Amino acid sequence: MSDEYQISGEYLHLLSEPAWQALGPPVAEALRGAAGDTTLLDVGAGSGLGTEVLAATVPDGDVVAVEPSPVLRAVLLSRVAARPDLRHRVTVVAGDALGVDLPTRLGAVLAMNMIGHLDPHGRRAFLRRVAERLLPGAPLVLNLQPPAKPTPVPFSVFGAVPIGRHTYEGGGSAEPAGPDSVTWRMRYRVLDADGTALREEHADYRWHVTPAEVLLAELTEAGLTGEVGPLDVVRAVRRP
Repeated sequence: MSDEYQISGEYLHLLSEPAWQALGPPVAEALRGAAGDTTLLDVGAGSGLGTEVLAATVPDGDVVAVEPSPVLRAVLLSRVAARPDLRHRVTVVAGDALGVDLPTRLGAVLAMNMIGHLDPHGRRAFLRRVAERLLPGAPLVLNLQPPAKPTPVPFSVFGAVPIGRHTYEGGGSAEPAGPDSVTWRMRYRVLDADGTALREEHADYRWHVTPAEVLLAELTEAGLTGEVGPLDVVRAVRRP
């Protein structure tokens, strides 16, 4: 399978850690009702920042972490293996949201920072797959990300993280790429102590925009009831 994160994977974990310090509490709250006596699923697990939140929030559940990118999966595996409390609980699977085999019963599903990788047809198919397997009261937790419409986003630096004598910086801009998508143009740089750019790399990827009202309507179509919480974290459960 192709790897959209072949370039950005080197930087993504470092640049995502600050965001997850803020995301962690609302995600943990949205996971209320998770059933720990069955499988917990993290789709698009990336480097495992959400996997850790899921495992900590539901400490008696086994976790299946699904990630299509070999680069991010390598980071995920190494981090899980380094944690004795996770290496016996977390199974890492190479796959994506639509192709991976899912357990028949799911105690919770986490799908953070990934829904825009799916086109509208794929998004609805994913929601149906999850809805069919969620136990009553078990949550699907995902999030909305800007932009909500296919509009231009000017370039900005998203984050800069110092490691040793270098600083790892990431930023990007977006341009409309159709009626329901944008193309993100990312720039990653490694800066020396004096601010000199030692390396600069670029990566483009397509992102399907999802307004809140559209996602909530699609959750309803799939048999789920959803609500948008802090930091645009969405919690959905099966309707009785």
